Amino acid sequence: MNEMKKMYTDNQNIFRNSFAESIFNLKYKHEGAETWDELSNTLVEDVCGGLLPQSDIDQLKFMISTMRFIPGGRYLYYAGRKAKFFNNCYLLRGEEDTREEWGNLANRAMSCLSSGGGIGIDYSKFRAKGSLLSRTGGEASGPISLMLAVNEIGRQVMQGGSRRSAIYASLNWQHADAEAFLHAKDWKSMPVAGTDKTMADLKEADFNFACPLDMTNISLNWDTKFIEDYWKTGELPELWYKNTKQALSSAEPGFSFNFFENENETLRNACTEVTSEDDSDVCNLGSLNMSRIEDIKDFAQCTELATKFLVCGTVKAELPYDRVYKVREKNRRLGLGLMGMHEWLLQRKQPYKVTDEMHRWLYIYKSVSDKVAKQSADALGISRPVKVRAIAPTGSIGILASTTTGVEPLFAVAYKRRYLKDGKKWMYQMVVDSAAQEVIDRYGTDPDTIESALDLSSAYERRMEFQADVQDYVDMSISSTINLPAWGSELNNEDTVKPFAQTLAKYAHRLRGFTCYPDGSRGGQPLISVPYKEARKNLGEEFEESLETHDICDITGHGGSCGV
Repeated sequence: MNEMKKMYTDNQNIFRNSFAESIFNLKYKHEGAETWDELSNTLVEDVCGGLLPQSDIDQLKFMISTMRFIPGGRYLYYAGRKAKFFNNCYLLRGEEDTREEWGNLANRAMSCLSSGGGIGIDYSKFRAKGSLLSRTGGEASGPISLMLAVNEIGRQVMQGGSRRSAIYASLNWQHADAEAFLHAKDWKSMPVAGTDKTMADLKEADFNFACPLDMTNISLNWDTKFIEDYWKTGELPELWYKNTKQALSSAEPGFSFNFFENENETLRNACTEVTSEDDSDVCNLGSLNMSRIEDIKDFAQCTELATKFLVCGTVKAELPYDRVYKVREKNRRLGLGLMGMHEWLLQRKQPYKVTDEMHRWLYIYKSVSDKVAKQSADALGISRPVKVRAIAPTGSIGILASTTTGVEPLFAVAYKRRYLKDGKKWMYQMVVDSAAQEVIDRYGTDPDTIESALDLSSAYERRMEFQADVQDYVDMSISSTINLPAWGSELNNEDTVKPFAQTLAKYAHRLRGFTCYPDGSRGGQPLISVPYKEARKNLGEEFEESLETHDICDITGHGGSCGV
């Protein structure tokens, strides 16, 4: 272990490529955390000092410094800082259908966003637009109006800072405004007065052009009534097909699934992997990096220590207001996730599938984390966590580790990555995915034979099946986005909506959520696939990007809002 520690603990060795190191320098490096090893040591002392025995602390430092376990982006950013806002996101609910709750909810949202965390809000409690207000004789403006207001809070709270707000909004499928909600982000159908352009046109030309809910990801909540009716009749409601068409054409709304014992867990964080039924609940994220863990015995030990780390985080993390502290004490949710899953399969020359060996590793992930979460809480004399596992998208920390993110397959073997230089100019570089390159170099794999998200875009059921197989071991949710061909293409058009909707319904009871991304459906697609040979030829060169676009988890910020 000492030899491996020496091999890994300087930045030159731990980072697989210069892009990963630049992300560390840009987002996480600060006084007292000048190297990845220093950050690892400082973070573990901050979170676990005084709570765990020294042997556990030493092993955790090793685990993080070797990137076998990487806590969420907020943990990394606040390591060694005076403030300890270690949590990535907060889960909120409109609790009462009153004017006062509009103000209270907006205040809670602003408090959370100001701490650097993202938010997710379920608006289903609020009455539909046009409903009579008996006290005043007026008409309700409806939940979408409040969503728009919270979106603007997000724009103004974070616009002067270093990254965009991350916000999520959901509405029950039986709500009277569900149909309008489906089209709330249909910018291509929204003309701009005085021009011949749509909102989508202007957003494409200027990413900072304000569009409705452009800070907000949205999903419809599908509940027990939906799944029971479907199983009883074999028929799907028309709204299900409409939701599917919107997802296939514009990416949103997505689907949130809350059935039976999970029916009340409609609250989600901004990236939707953490679930709750309690307003002001909180994320607590960290991910095991399967690609850097040697064997199943080592994986069990890493799972044990990572679980202990997150339990300690529920003691040490500062929170934005009193109610969040009370809900954390009640629920003490852990969000232990996984990353590097596809690289793990590529190392074994396996297809993108939950293999028998992966099932065994997932069983360890579930059983060990459940057991250790209870034992650790009991040892510290605190409440036991009600839920333990959630798989985040791991965008930024996936780049740090240069591995595949969350449960996602490689987006592409080689791609063009956009980034903002000096806060002023959009540039891009050609990148060969490091996980793919490792497989190519180590095993002589032909890059043209590696399955990627773009390859699997024509085999969406395989993506659904993989997510469902992993979800069987996850007690909260999985944040995953399935890439699809562009709307209007041969494989994604009006004729494909019905079979896609029926296939998704088949898997819905084994999922907690579902989102997809049709190619080119939103401005700001940060990764563009390019041929492997072209990328290899241009590695290291910078090119100016003519189109100024970026994604919600902008790499120029100080830590991802979603863990990640």
